[in-house]
Amino acid sequence: MTDVMPNNENELSVVVRDAIAEALGLDTEEVVPDATVLGDLDAESIDLLDILFRIERASKVKIKMADLTEIIQGGIPDEEFASEDDVISATGLAQLKKVLPQIDTDALSGTLVADEVLTLFTVQNLTDMVAERASVVTAAA
Repeated sequence: MTDVMPNNENELSVVVRDAIAEALGLDTEEVVPDATVLGDLDAESIDLLDILFRIERASKVKIKMADLTEIIQGGIPDEEFASEDDVISATGLAQLKKVLPQIDTDALSGTLVADEVLTLFTVQNLTDMVAERASVVTAAA
């Protein structure tokens, strides 16, 4: 772990992979970009908090669980993002496609519920969010 903020996406990718591997007791080779954190890698919500903490410690980039939700939802009000029975709306799916480009919105249309959104979240999605947040922090410095 380093005290200097990683300055490119490749370095941030290593930080994210290492944080996930350490938090979940995995070999870094198992933490591939298209693996889903809560599905393929068997992380639980508490593990995600640990991963975010480890990323912050290694990269000085702070991302809270609330930030993940905000980034994923893109500022769309809850009632527009999902229906009353928590099924993600067409508006919500369009937003999800922006931040989770790997998802098949046609296959998920009418079936994806809000509680399942984070299960679609991959190592690459997390790396991209950390890189985006790092660029904002660097630009502000």
